[in-house]
Amino acid sequence: MARVTRYSKFEGELDQLESSELMQMIQEALLGQGMNDPYDPDPDARPSMDDLFDAILQALAERNMIPEEQLMEAMQADDIRETGLGQQIQRLMDKLQQDGFIRKEFEDGEGGGAGDPGDAKFQLTDKSIDFLGYKSLRDLMGGLGRSSAGSHDTREYASGVEMTGELKGYEFGDTMNLDTTATLGNVISKGFDNLEESDLVIRQAEYNSSAATVVLLDCSHSMILYGEDRFTPAKQVALALAHLIRTQYPGDTVKFVLFHDSAEEVPVGKLAQAQIGPYHTNTAGGLRLAQQLLKRENKDMKQIVMITDGKPSALTLPDGRIYKNAYGLDPYVLGATLREVANCRRSGIQVNTFMLARDPDLVGFVRRVSEMTRGKAYFTTPHNIGQYVLMDFMTNKTKMIN
Repeated sequence: MARVTRYSKFEGELDQLESSELMQMIQEALLGQGMNDPYDPDPDARPSMDDLFDAILQALAERNMIPEEQLMEAMQADDIRETGLGQQIQRLMDKLQQDGFIRKEFEDGEGGGAGDPGDAKFQLTDKSIDFLGYKSLRDLMGGLGRSSAGSHDTREYASGVEMTGELKGYEFGDTMNLDTTATLGNVISKGFDNLEESDLVIRQAEYNSSAATVVLLDCSHSMILYGEDRFTPAKQVALALAHLIRTQYPGDTVKFVLFHDSAEEVPVGKLAQAQIGPYHTNTAGGLRLAQQLLKRENKDMKQIVMITDGKPSALTLPDGRIYKNAYGLDPYVLGATLREVANCRRSGIQVNTFMLARDPDLVGFVRRVSEMTRGKAYFTTPHNIGQYVLMDFMTNKTKMIN
């Protein structure tokens, strides 16, 4: 049973709650599938102000932040929005808008407060996306422990870029980060006339390669079925990765592709409220689009991070129609998908796959993908996928140039 904390300072008044605290409380609802029917998903669904009201109400109730008398009044009212609690929640919603975390929008050109306020939709702003990315990154990295996640560790070192303090003998091709004290110590007794290459000592440094990454997010039907929401953790990972790259590796690029019956690129600003659907898993379409995006990039490393829980079950035909077969591993779909994997290999693109299921057909498929592109495959769960993805990315960011 989850631990419940009572926030006593809010028992008399909720208006003092800061927008950032409120955003932290409702982040799961903002990223989750609360507005999507798992049995009939609508990828075009957009959250309304009513959805936001309900999310805030639920967050306050779960944390025991509503005084009992206010809660009783709300439960007995015909319209909760007319109660004291409802009016406080409305003020919190207004504060989110005033502080720049959400932007209210009206359908069909309605504006100026026209119509039922509950019919209005809302969008998350850039400020909100940045906040959610930072929060997800902090939570995921915090789960790794202080010893392994506080710095950008690497197994390999190079002479050039960021000093580490360690010394090594000079080898042909090294950048001349010469350590004068150690070098002088080698030659002072025999004189500079007798200086040899072996006397040179350099300081080692980490080299962070520039990287172009495309994150392939499976948003097929299975990602929210079987009693488990796998899509929300995947989106949290994507937002955390975007924040990490923007703040720590500004020379890198990251793009996001959703794949289902087909595939499409989604900007990071729209990612948080992306929904599941339609139904099948067009892995070939996702890989094809990812390659097109990576071809535009001039980076040392190009990689695809694929997060999936299902085997390929759909394919885009040359005439644009979608061929689907959800039963077993269709040889026609598999063949077309592996051809895209082979194209990735020829283009020098590594495919690292994070599997949220252990279906034997999926395991066999992912092993072939990893072997063909010299990538890696990870068996993960929605609870630990973020740690795997982030640490894998940071490990791959380093390479040896000696």
